[in-house]
Amino acid sequence: MLLIRLVLRTLVGMAGLWLADRFVPGVNIADGTTLLIAALILGVVNAVVRPVVILLTLPATLLTLGLFLLVVNAGMFSLTAYFLEGFSVAGFWPAVFGALVMTVVNWAGQLVIGPREER
Repeated sequence: MLLIRLVLRTLVGMAGLWLADRFVPGVNIADGTTLLIAALILGVVNAVVRPVVILLTLPATLLTLGLFLLVVNAGMFSLTAYFLEGFSVAGFWPAVFGALVMTVVNWAGQLVIGPREER
């Protein structure tokens, strides 16, 4: 069951990246293999790096009433592009809009798949 959820979440991430590639100018993904690898890298970045960054930027997040999380998400999106050749983000605003697309798609995917199971 855990493997199925992981595969489904990766597919949802791929769908979000694909939609960002299609609709956000400045976000480019070369091919399907790059799309799959980008979804996997983004999942790892969100699981490992994002919690640390959120903790370090907590004062800014509180001061902006949570809006700074958009910047954090854009940073994770850009960091993924930095690690992967064939995936490019052409600046801050494409990263923000790409991260917004990913957020909406992941939210919709969570509604369909269900929340993460707590251990």
